[in-house]
Amino acid sequence: MMVRSNPLFTPGRVAPLTMVLALALGAGAANAGTDARPAAPTSPAALGQPALVTPKALHAAMLAVGAAGKRLVAAGERGIILYSDDAGKSWRQAAVPVSVSLTALQFVDGINGWAVGHQGVVLHTSDGGATWTKQLDGIQAAALVLREAEASFGPERDKAVADARRLVDDGPDKPFLDLYFDSPTTGYVLGAYNMMLRTSDGGASWQPWQSRVANPKGLHLYGMRGTADAIYLAGEQGLLLRSTDKGGSFSALPSPYKGSYFGVLSARGGALLAYGLRGNAFRSTDQGASWSQVATGVQTSLAAGTVMADGTVVLVSQGGDVLLSRDDGRTFAAQAGTALPLAAVAQASDGALVVAGLRGLRRVP
Repeated sequence: MMVRSNPLFTPGRVAPLTMVLALALGAGAANAGTDARPAAPTSPAALGQPALVTPKALHAAMLAVGAAGKRLVAAGERGIILYSDDAGKSWRQAAVPVSVSLTALQFVDGINGWAVGHQGVVLHTSDGGATWTKQLDGIQAAALVLREAEASFGPERDKAVADARRLVDDGPDKPFLDLYFDSPTTGYVLGAYNMMLRTSDGGASWQPWQSRVANPKGLHLYGMRGTADAIYLAGEQGLLLRSTDKGGSFSALPSPYKGSYFGVLSARGGALLAYGLRGNAFRSTDQGASWSQVATGVQTSLAAGTVMADGTVVLVSQGGDVLLSRDDGRTFAAQAGTALPLAAVAQASDGALVVAGLRGLRRVP
């Protein structure tokens, strides 16, 4: 089957599995982690079409998984969200008001969570992931960017307005690829072409935030995580940024690598890990001022990571690898993984790892 081109995948741009899978679903197999040109996003009508409730949802491609207290919640293709109350041994499908692919989710406690995805969608749940409501979509986000640009002053106003009008004209074709909430009220959503919005009221309203990010090339933003002292962003073409003013502004960090980073996490001992293309991972013990390369032993792109309750750092790859570090991210050892591309990982309440990927969800011993 022929795969249509998409502007997110121009030559030289490399996408994480969350973007490749979500765009390629239904259009033939994508070569994850390479300069693939998957199908165009689904129709904007999907923003108003609830996800189909079906037994086949249990075998859908899943792109995100996380914990809501003792419950696990996962999200993926065509708006499918699943939740499990038995540590990932069985799953139920949630009620979701959209049928666009979802790329990331996060819970701040056992009941309040958010999910983001294609066509600029942002969903919220207040019952631990059983039911969801739409808080934002790409049409609304573009209108907010235009309104802010028109209200701005200075020599860059005309360019900002022109860029915002093009964003409106493009329609909701730009996905959100990650999110970060540090409380039930304050959070960020981010994604393609430096798109970022911030909320201070739990998603009831949103403010464009990309003007506060030092990303003049408009590179894709793939990952965002916070520590007690700072918030970090990772993106394509070696982009690393840090905020030390509680998200008020993000400045560039020195990067040891020019390839794409697909995520960043903080180990229990305080070290940062930035990971991404072709198995590359880098570690910093000085808040990103300097980095040293970590030997991962894999050549496939690292798609996601988490820190377990005992401090073990986990990375998973698009080749199905599961890597564990018990020394604060200094070294990694391969564990029994899968033969399928992985997009996300979380720890279940019984201590097991649950991974999400092309064939759904599975527990890893």
